[in-house]
Amino acid sequence: MRVENIAYIALGSNMGDRFGYLKKSILLLEQHEKIKVVNTSSIYETDPVGFTDQAQFLNMVIQVETDLEPLGLLDVCLGIELYLGRKREVRWGPRTLDLDILLYNQENVETEKLTIPHPRMSERAFVILPLLEMDPDIKLPTMDQPLKSCLQSIPDKEGVRIWKQKNGEDVFALIGS
Repeated sequence: MRVENIAYIALGSNMGDRFGYLKKSILLLEQHEKIKVVNTSSIYETDPVGFTDQAQFLNMVIQVETDLEPLGLLDVCLGIELYLGRKREVRWGPRTLDLDILLYNQENVETEKLTIPHPRMSERAFVILPLLEMDPDIKLPTMDQPLKSCLQSIPDKEGVRIWKQKNGEDVFALIGS
């Protein structure tokens, strides 16, 4: 695989075997010939945002190297969601798995199907905290200041708690096999 692109993907699950869905999705991404998972955050347990009458989420962020274009990566992510039982019935509702492309290089992408950077990521502690854990100085292509400057203005930080700490292990030590 020729590595040309770095992408960050947010993973979330709040139905059934939440940890199992995160684990399976990472393994499925890793099995794709054009995607290599190179880093993962710790796993966080998160209070639901938007539609709050639902179970707590497990959330994390992974970093991948890929030679897929953004829409190709999106298609792979949507395919994995579908394969693992994702149904889109309630906006921000319960889900077996949610895979959102947060960043793709330092590019801005706006199509009907995909917006990068993810349009609401700077408002969501459950995305910012794991992303900053992997790269404390990360910046969005749409912002002048580092992403960590957004944290002060986010009200739901307390709703994001470490669930499984990554203690410097490699990618697959965190998720186990």
